Amino acid sequence: NAAKEDNFDFWEDHIKYVVKNALELADAYNADKEIVELGALLHDIAMPSKVGPREEHHIYGAKIAEELLTKYNYPKDRIERVKQCVLNHRGSKDLPRNTIEEEIIADADVIAHFDSIPTLFSLAYTKLNLNIKDATKYVKDKLARDYNKLSPKTRELLKERYENILNVLFVDKD
Repeated sequence: NAAKEDNFDFWEDHIKYVVKNALELADAYNADKEIVELGALLHDIAMPSKVGPREEHHIYGAKIAEELLTKYNYPKDRIERVKQCVLNHRGSKDLPRNTIEEEIIADADVIAHFDSIPTLFSLAYTKLNLNIKDATKYVKDKLARDYNKLSPKTRELLKERYENILNVLFVDKD
């Protein structure tokens, strides 16, 4: 199954959360929900499709999104907006976000990690072969980096949830 890789199911473990979060943010920020939903659905399309190197999945994903939406006669101006959402979603890259929809996709992608914390632990244990102490530090640090990548407005929306996660999962035991 192309949608699964090393026990990681792209839909179940990530994309469905990105879509849910993106639509919630679209409501909160009065954004174009159709652009947001398509951007969320397609933001990582190159990874399960195994097109191009993972490090450039945003570039290849934008091309796939354009081809797919063009095939179904989606309006060209709207294709461009979806493409920009896909192209600029990477939190690990310092990419410009020129519209609220682009910002929403980038934020929703990050928030999805807070929805699938078991997946982060699985990565730490299976792919990175970390022990419990190091895996816990890895996940805590990853969530902190992710939280700090959020736009200021979304960071404020997520603040209480983030603090609750830290208080429940990462109690300091001196």
